[in-house]
Amino acid sequence: MRFNPKSRLDRSRVSDAGRGRSAGRSRGRSASSGGMPIPGGAVGGGGIAGLVIAVVVIFLVSQAGDDVPGMGTDSGYDAGAFTDTGRYDGCRTGEDANASADCARIAVENSLTDFWADELGSRFRPEEAIVTFSGGIDTACGGASSDTGPFYCSADETIYLDDAFFDDVLAGALDGPRGAFVEPYVLAHEYGHHISYLIGTLGKVTGEKGPQSSGVRLELQADCFAGVWTKHATETEDAEGNVLLLELSQADIDTALAAAKAVGDDYIQRQSGRRVDEEVWTHGSSEQRRTWFMTGYDQGSMEACDTFGADRV
Repeated sequence: MRFNPKSRLDRSRVSDAGRGRSAGRSRGRSASSGGMPIPGGAVGGGGIAGLVIAVVVIFLVSQAGDDVPGMGTDSGYDAGAFTDTGRYDGCRTGEDANASADCARIAVENSLTDFWADELGSRFRPEEAIVTFSGGIDTACGGASSDTGPFYCSADETIYLDDAFFDDVLAGALDGPRGAFVEPYVLAHEYGHHISYLIGTLGKVTGEKGPQSSGVRLELQADCFAGVWTKHATETEDAEGNVLLLELSQADIDTALAAAKAVGDDYIQRQSGRRVDEEVWTHGSSEQRRTWFMTGYDQGSMEACDTFGADRV
């Protein structure tokens, strides 16, 4: 993955809350609290159990909205409650993005926003923000810890991310891939939840589990949307018309597929030493996730991502 050194970065939607900071107060349930349906019945904690919570919560928190008591926009959340640490102040150009993972994060957000604005037209509005944090944070969807993993909260239309997840959980506990395109795949997946929210498919999730459940279909749609963006990423532009990404390689695609494998429900169950139980799946198998990412990538159109209309996913 290589960014155009001449491109200009828009930092307005990416901020950092720092360590153990609050992004507001919520009366909603905690994103890392007990009582959540964890695949295979694992209980929260460190190691594999903690990472299972992390992956499942991406789905659970993404559902938080006006239909969940105490987790809607009236939850007392104040998006301006934290002070930006200034982590991204030095990110100005694609050259900065080539030199810094922080600045690359902004460039990817800019690329995703430009692509989906063109794709959705009048139906589009950008995500409110990408907020990075360390340790823990409060959101309109409840509290999250560093174990939660990246997630999208529809109640404030924000993507939350503790980047320690990639080393500590994805590459560490899950023995997943390392590489420059791991985080762009994850960000594109979470942005895909925002797109599902805008087009109304997020609201079709009913809470059941299993390989053909509505929750799995939502997650696979987000993977497919990530594939669609990846197909067109090198066509996206900054506000001045400069191309943002100059190159995505086959190695980048392979890295995305490896990351998709590592967050498959069956893979996580095996990694945690438990038997594979399809009936508790909330995200889909490794094969399902890779297949739908490649469906989006190969066909390059969001129409190919109608996971809710497919007989089987």
